[in-house]
Amino acid sequence: MKNISILGVTGSIGTQTLDVIRNSNKEIKLIGISANKSYSMVIDIIQEFKPKYVAMMDYESYLKVKSYCEETNREIQVLSGIEGLNKVATLEEIDIVVTSVVGMIGLIPTISAIRAKKHIALANKETLVVAGEIVMREAKENGAQILPVDSEHCAIFQSLQGNNYNEVDKVILTASGGPFRGKKREELKDITPEQALKHPKWNMGKKISIDSSTLVNKGLEVIEAHFLFGVDYDNIQVVIHPQSIIHSMVEYIDGSVIAQLGSTDMRLPIQYALNYPERGQSIAEKLDFYSLSSLTFEKPDMDTFQCLSLAYDAGKAGGNMPAIFNGANEIAVELFLNNKIKYLQIEEIIRECMMNFEHITNPTLEQIIDIDKRTREYVLNKYNI
Repeated sequence: MKNISILGVTGSIGTQTLDVIRNSNKEIKLIGISANKSYSMVIDIIQEFKPKYVAMMDYESYLKVKSYCEETNREIQVLSGIEGLNKVATLEEIDIVVTSVVGMIGLIPTISAIRAKKHIALANKETLVVAGEIVMREAKENGAQILPVDSEHCAIFQSLQGNNYNEVDKVILTASGGPFRGKKREELKDITPEQALKHPKWNMGKKISIDSSTLVNKGLEVIEAHFLFGVDYDNIQVVIHPQSIIHSMVEYIDGSVIAQLGSTDMRLPIQYALNYPERGQSIAEKLDFYSLSSLTFEKPDMDTFQCLSLAYDAGKAGGNMPAIFNGANEIAVELFLNNKIKYLQIEEIIRECMMNFEHITNPTLEQIIDIDKRTREYVLNKYNI
């Protein structure tokens, strides 16, 4: 049996993790959960899964969940804020923490969990993007295994099994191309949030959907792959694969390419991470190769989708630059979703922040948190009008 906590239980990855638990042929016990404001969903989860610990980031939501537990005589410890988040991430009785909160907020509880020697099912890519060197060093020192939940990195992880990392020539990250594949910059000037949220293949949250449309999401995955697998940026290739059947590939020094294929269902990488090194019974639709007419590949259009190029630049610069890239993007996406800026301004804001903030080559965790805060404040003060 494996005992787990889920950080961000009401989000897209969190709710799909719950479905994996429901349908698992192996015993997985949910011990702790965290959420932001969705207290009614949390109450439903409490009724079904009976966790021992619940953390709510929003204080009013915390009071409502706490009141419910007291009125129903449930023996559940209800916590609030970042302290509660850290508590759920470091519980003595858990084996794995599913980190599925979106954004920079996932960094601190993930590091706390690693220091508590918990294995990490990592769905929060920002953790490695902004502090990859620190996180991977902490994981090595504490014997904590980081199991990627992201479909692309899970595919690479599986394609590496039984092989020597020293014999890897490059890793190939596939991308669907998002809802605007094939469009040119002139066609993107008046894109609305509603249009950008319509991903052609994956069912994701709002922030990740926007990131997918700009190819920021793929850029973040490039940086994440660098740290997860120790591959130089020049050996990480992005390939547009509209069918989203091949989730990623590894090319070895002899020219052999090993790929992982599957349906577009995030429950597959979640299930793999929770059951590793074993596999669970299939809960997703299996591929029917007779019905697959073709698998096609394209070079990404970095002239139109310049955020991907900026991500490579940030990753190669290293230090605090990925944190600047990420912080600027998170606030720019928020402003775009609130109709404060135009679609192409997301890219402009990221470039502006990368040019204007000082580059620190070997930042401490405190310096990373500080540059993230200052980047966000700069964007909000200038563009939130």
